[in-house]
Amino acid sequence: MYMKILTHLREMRRQSWPVRLIWLMLGFEFGLALFERQWPLAGVAFLTFALTLVPIYASSRIQIRLPTSLMVAMTAFIFATIFLGEAFDFYNRFWWWDIALHGSSALGFGLVGFLFVFMMFEGDSYAAPRWAMALIAFSFAVSIGAIWEIFEFGMDQIFGTNMQKSGLTDTMGDLIVDVIGASLGALAGWAYLFGRGPGFTRDMFNDFISKNRRRFKKFRLRRKT
Repeated sequence: MYMKILTHLREMRRQSWPVRLIWLMLGFEFGLALFERQWPLAGVAFLTFALTLVPIYASSRIQIRLPTSLMVAMTAFIFATIFLGEAFDFYNRFWWWDIALHGSSALGFGLVGFLFVFMMFEGDSYAAPRWAMALIAFSFAVSIGAIWEIFEFGMDQIFGTNMQKSGLTDTMGDLIVDVIGASLGALAGWAYLFGRGPGFTRDMFNDFISKNRRRFKKFRLRRKT
């Protein structure tokens, strides 16, 4: 148990400065909220920080290394959704905030879904056709979007937040945006298998493969041949 804690602490120290900056802001807001006895704000700050640790813990458990750009994106998304969205009321201040977050998260989960499917088959397109990898990535991203809607409902019911706003209309709008974003993410993964796609997605895929070489033996072998 002690060694596991040390491992997680080492992983936290290795994080890039944008991630550390977000943690610093959350720590400051948490301390200030406790001092001013703003318990809901303190709870939101603590919950946000705890959720930013989930990718670090999960990647450590399954023994993979996440690209820096992906870790920054996930941390920033959690911060923007939970803390800025609720504590600073960005959902009501900016009409496009919820749409932008759902679209970007669905795109991100589409990319992440493709990476994990790609990793499962070690990049072997003979074991799993390209279209099948893209379809599974799409399904993964949409599933996460649906789970997030359940999370928003729970936050509204338990903590009295207003993440769902207009209820059913907001939920369905979010799911539609999720489907669009998931489609783009899965399409980017599919294009990568043909050596195409946007530059930033190719860079992220290449970075992930280079950091986890042992999980892409077949793909690397095919590239050499």
